[in-house]
Amino acid sequence: MLDITRFDQIYIYRPFADFRKGINGLCGIIQDEMNLNPFKKYLFIFCSRTRDKVKMIYWDDTGFVLWHKRLEVEKYLWPTTWENDSIKVDVNKIQAFLQGLDPWREPHKNLDYSSI
Repeated sequence: MLDITRFDQIYIYRPFADFRKGINGLCGIIQDEMNLNPFKKYLFIFCSRTRDKVKMIYWDDTGFVLWHKRLEVEKYLWPTTWENDSIKVDVNKIQAFLQGLDPWREPHKNLDYSSI
C-alpha cells in the first residue's frame, strides 16, 4: 500500500478524469486545470467516471509514479459538492476514503443547550 503520510499535501481532482490518460495527460491536468506544480512533494488523486477506479500520481525525485487501483465490486465515494475542481485534503480523510468510508460528509453539529 502507498504510504500517503509522506506527502506535504494531498489533492483530489474532483471532476471525473479520462482514464485513458497516463502520466503526461494527468500532469497536464495538474498544471493547467488545478494550477499546481506536479514536481512538488504532493499526491494527486483522480477517479474514473464509473467510480470503480482511482489513479494517484506523484513525483519521487527521479520520476513520476502512477498508482492505479480498480475495485471489483464496490464504488468509491467521490466528493461532489465542492465549488472548486481541486480539493486539498488531509491524510485521515484519504485513508478513510481508500477504506470505503465517506469522509466528505460533515460531522454531526455540536449542540449547546442550556435547558430542556
